[in-house]
Amino acid sequence: MQIIDIMKAGPVMPVIVLSDIRHAVPLAQALVDGGVRVLEVTMRTPIALDCVRAIRKAVPDAIVGVGTVTSPDDVLAAITAGAQFGVSPGATPALLDAINKSGLPFLPGTMTPSEVLAARDAGFRALKLFPAAPAGGIPLLKALASVFSDVLFCPTGGIDAASAHGYLALPNVACVGGSWLAPPAMVAAGDWAGITELARAVSRLR
Repeated sequence: MQIIDIMKAGPVMPVIVLSDIRHAVPLAQALVDGGVRVLEVTMRTPIALDCVRAIRKAVPDAIVGVGTVTSPDDVLAAITAGAQFGVSPGATPALLDAINKSGLPFLPGTMTPSEVLAARDAGFRALKLFPAAPAGGIPLLKALASVFSDVLFCPTGGIDAASAHGYLALPNVACVGGSWLAPPAMVAAGDWAGITELARAVSRLR
């Protein structure tokens, strides 16, 4: 799949932080059961890549990506784990070069017009905006649309169920990222039915 196809596969890309590998498969299955197929497992814990491997093996309907990719080594590790796409919080020339060489569908992180220019010059037209709300949120995206009409964004950071609709109404937003679909307390409690209901509610955002 191309990154644009992945972005358009659902309105919300859950940002998932896993500290117990036993939660990986049931969480992924609960989200997929609720209609959310695109999952970003962040590299914020030592078991993240093992979780990606487990989900890829056990939940074939999921589209599994790796988030918090910050170096060329992370790109290689994500691919080795079976990631179908990657996401970064920002982008350096070395990281953008490694992504391009890898062929992995990818959302490089940007926050400023200069960063959007640098990513676009490197060949990227689909970008993450992070941290979206602190950076300016909807007004910033409207301003970026006026000068970068060929760029689509996945804003992430400070977005919740209440604010997601406003972002998704923008023509330069293909999807949003958020952690509210996998609340740590619900994951720890194994409330998979509750998480499925949260996922089902996402379909009403578009």
